Amino acid sequence: MVQPRTDRVQQPGEPTSVDRFFRISHRGSTVGREVRGGLTTFVAMCYIVLLNPLILSASTDITGLRLTTEQVTTATALAAAVTTVLMGLIGNAPLAVAAGLGVNGIVAFQLAPAMTWGQAFGLVVLEGLCIVALAISGVRERIINAIPSALKTGITVGIGLYIALVGLVSAGFVTRTPDKADSTVPVRMGVDGHLTGWPIVVFCLGLLLMVILVAKAVPGAVLISIGAATLLAVVLNSVFDISGWGLVEPAVPTQVVASPDFSLFGQIDLFGGFVSAGAMTATVFLFTLVLSGFFDAMGTITSVAQEAGIMREGKVEGMGRILFVDGLGAVAGGVSGSSPNTVFLESAAGVGEGARTGLASVVTGGLFAATLFLTPIAAIVPAQAAAPALVVIGGMMMAQCRRIPWQDADVVLPVFLIAALIPFTYSITNGIGAGLIAYVVIKLSKGKASEVGWLLGGLAVVFAAYFGVEAVKLVVT
Repeated sequence: MVQPRTDRVQQPGEPTSVDRFFRISHRGSTVGREVRGGLTTFVAMCYIVLLNPLILSASTDITGLRLTTEQVTTATALAAAVTTVLMGLIGNAPLAVAAGLGVNGIVAFQLAPAMTWGQAFGLVVLEGLCIVALAISGVRERIINAIPSALKTGITVGIGLYIALVGLVSAGFVTRTPDKADSTVPVRMGVDGHLTGWPIVVFCLGLLLMVILVAKAVPGAVLISIGAATLLAVVLNSVFDISGWGLVEPAVPTQVVASPDFSLFGQIDLFGGFVSAGAMTATVFLFTLVLSGFFDAMGTITSVAQEAGIMREGKVEGMGRILFVDGLGAVAGGVSGSSPNTVFLESAAGVGEGARTGLASVVTGGLFAATLFLTPIAAIVPAQAAAPALVVIGGMMMAQCRRIPWQDADVVLPVFLIAALIPFTYSITNGIGAGLIAYVVIKLSKGKASEVGWLLGGLAVVFAAYFGVEAVKLVVT
């Protein structure tokens, strides 16, 4: 006897399985808005696939090994694709995840010179595991509450200056003054104090275009400017056969699509960095990665979630799951051979287009996956075309200065030390450490030990040991 079919027929107007899974209707959105929002977010932030290789390939590790653009481009796109899709499926939030600007500078210019790339990526994995553990245990919130908001703002401002300086140096707009007896300045404009050559022209025009487009709030302003500057560089190089581009020469690629280079995937050494750099130095490096990673993410998640309307009674819906995926992003960055991944503020661009759920993140992640096969295009982008984005983004981070209570004498100097020493010493670790120590000393000298607390005091002791590690070595030996 034939049994009647019991398949349920979806009724007109009834939510689909996708709608129910992502709660699209519940949040007042539609599938079309989510797709459009995911595409917009990708356009706004896919510049990271070009910039992360620029930063990581600008440094060599302790053995002198330099990463290739193809390697880092693949690693960057892979980690962004995986973690952004996970953010959509697990966190159900319109938040895209990719290699964080600023923290990638720590990997390139602090970790790598002190250890091998594999060991540096191992520390990145450990950072992610620490963030996951902190998110699950709730300790993350306690640490965030322990550090004054003014000092957190100072870190953001200092990283902004640092990113801008890296961009200016990468483009050749700013260069180091040779060590001479009659030298009066540590850095200078151009090679000999003047701007010369077509590469600098490309940088300046690209920067001006980006400033105009960003000021006009043009969607994809950063990507458009990088593309236009790259096209100009390719044309100029083919016509005049120009030198001085640096590591990447803008030449017409022989192919547009190519197989991804996964040679960095899984090449990690979790604990080797503690041997190469020393236990104390590696521990401070790890702490700096964790500090930079989860502070930036917390501010971004809160601001984007508020704009998306997914906050209830001052709390972000699914915050625990979102923080968990954010930690996994750092792990994915290390395993893939990239820098720590974190939530991008450019996610707000997609929210502005109507994105309210994780479906938008799935769309963004899928587009990042497609870029895995476009590495030849990334390989023709010279530093002079990509560096303007570092300058502009660094400048935009300076806007956080408005949040600093300049009238509070207890925080002004610590904030200044953080913001100044990060770019001046080319070290985020040095800036954060100096600022925390200064803050604790000021509070203790004014009899305000209760405002410091044991956790902040402990952090100051760790940084004091970091700064004095060489002196300790002399005493011990």
